[in-house]
This record gives sequence, C-alpha cells and structure tokens, in this order.
Amino acid sequence: MNELLEILHEINPATEFKGRTDLVDSGDLDSMSLVMLVSELNDEFDITIRVTDITPENFNSTENIMKLIHRLQSED
Repeated sequence: MNELLEILHEINPATEFKGRTDLVDSGDLDSMSLVMLVSELNDEFDITIRVTDITPENFNSTENIMKLIHRLQSED
C-alpha cells in the first residue's frame, strides 16, 4: 500500500488518497493521471493492467487499486 500511495502522490501531490472512495468520480484521478498511474503500477508491481481493467470501480479507492494489483499478480 505504501508503494501505491507514493506513486499516487507523485502523480497528484495535492490530493489526499487514503480512505477516499471517489478518486475517479471526483476527478482527482483524471484520464491523464490514470494513464500515468497505470504505467507506474505496471512497472512497480510487474503486472499488466488491461484497458478493460481501467474502470472507476477499480480506481475509485486505494483499496480497490490494491485488490486489482493482487488479482493481476495472482493471474501470472
């Protein structure tokens, strides 16, 4: 989780991410931020996030992002 929070703060340092459930819905993670985040997550966690995985449900909270990461890691 710490690695994820570090990546998120690098992308958008003005936003508090922990405990939020509306990161995409609120616009704090916009399309450009999501592209950067997906790239960083792919590299950091050695996963491949598919276009079909990029949904508000998967990216609205740090908890859901971690669930996505763990799911993709277990698929390998």
